[in-house]
Amino acid sequence: MSYNYTLKYRTFDQLLADVQTDFKKYQLADLIDPQDMIKVTRRINYDLGLRINQTKEIILEVEKGRVRLPNDFDVLNFALMCSSYTTKQYLPQGTHVEEKIIGGAPEYQVAPPEVIDFCETPPVPQTPVNPCTDPCAQCGKATENCEPCNTCCVNPNSCTIDCKGNVIQLVQSLTAETRHWTDLKRIKILENAVDVHCECPNLGWAAPDSAWIKDGWIYTSFKTGNLYLNYQGSLEDDEGNLLVPDHAVINDYYEYGLKQRIIENLI
Repeated sequence: MSYNYTLKYRTFDQLLADVQTDFKKYQLADLIDPQDMIKVTRRINYDLGLRINQTKEIILEVEKGRVRLPNDFDVLNFALMCSSYTTKQYLPQGTHVEEKIIGGAPEYQVAPPEVIDFCETPPVPQTPVNPCTDPCAQCGKATENCEPCNTCCVNPNSCTIDCKGNVIQLVQSLTAETRHWTDLKRIKILENAVDVHCECPNLGWAAPDSAWIKDGWIYTSFKTGNLYLNYQGSLEDDEGNLLVPDHAVINDYYEYGLKQRIIENLI
């Protein structure tokens, strides 16, 4: 099926106005019933088939395995699952290293000037500590899971202590680019002759996820997610007015259809 994205439309009132201009006498005599003309117009729309319908697209958010279909939904053309993922990629760059003060050494005391040179790095105490009770590793409090929050506890070789007792860590800065991607996946639609077009590719796709349409709702095998729908919308505008194609080839066909009914009623 070739989907229609470019066809223009006009309302039923505009169509009826064009017909009434050719039957002014009958219009003034109130012999033209608009409700009767609506039935004729709907029949002509049906005779011309789905290709005159508006092709529309929408992304629905599925909750608890179902979501209501659009009010103007007529027939499904095809559907796809929408998923997303994020990638982080480091860009080509040189090496940039900086010194970062991340805290002070616990219970660190500077030796008297006659004993230690402040221009040299003082010795680090070699007494082993329990990581579960070390306040430096546990942000000032003991913990039970032994997961240090101080980065030096994870990589001790990257940290040093200066002569003032500051804990300094060498940090390499890297420039990264984060990209968000949207992926479309196939989904199998369980056959429904009323709401699914016979050429819908979802009927033949083999996919782990499936969906089916029932009573104005679409039900899915997954609980939450986004679902893209391409469908033929009903020939109505946002205010519910009946629409007909506005094309030079078929405009006369609609007008002759209404005129035929007017003459039949007069006879």
